[in-house]
Amino acid sequence: MTSAPTPSQTVGPFFAMALSWGDGQLVVPAGTPGVIRIHGTVYDGAGAAVPDAIIETWQADPSGRFDHPDDPRGPVQRSGFRGFGRCGTDEEGRWEIQTLKPGPVPDWSGAPQAPHIDVSLFARGVLRRLATRIYFADEEAANAADPVLCAVARSRSTEPLLAAGDGQGYRFDIHLQGERESVFFDV
Repeated sequence: MTSAPTPSQTVGPFFAMALSWGDGQLVVPAGTPGVIRIHGTVYDGAGAAVPDAIIETWQADPSGRFDHPDDPRGPVQRSGFRGFGRCGTDEEGRWEIQTLKPGPVPDWSGAPQAPHIDVSLFARGVLRRLATRIYFADEEAANAADPVLCAVARSRSTEPLLAAGDGQGYRFDIHLQGERESVFFDV
């Protein structure tokens, strides 16, 4: 008789040593005017902090342009803006990035999407990355017209997708399972 590995045994925790990136949490250089802090905690299904997850972010700049040669609207206009961030969670499951608030970007039909940041999460027991988005609670009008938020609202609350200002930046917690489970997209 043999036992198959459980999901928590099949992947990690190797992220902190294999994927760390010294300044990965800085999407823009330190001291950039207009920098914002986005931070939160990653929780498992039992509500315990996940101390060894990796968060990756990808976003447009404040003008709604991506730091990518395939962006049809042209190159990023901000020096030092890379659009990509990566950070691990600490012993208490906390993470943060420092970036600029993104501008609206067009969806597949050309209609504007609300300012948002795409997020990938890697963690022990997660065999494929989890994908979600960070929207900003203070962008009410843009959020009300966003096609992704409108689609989510048809089946569940959009609150888990909203980062709210908390005096230290924007707070965005990620819940892997349970009653407060984050919205994850099948990509």
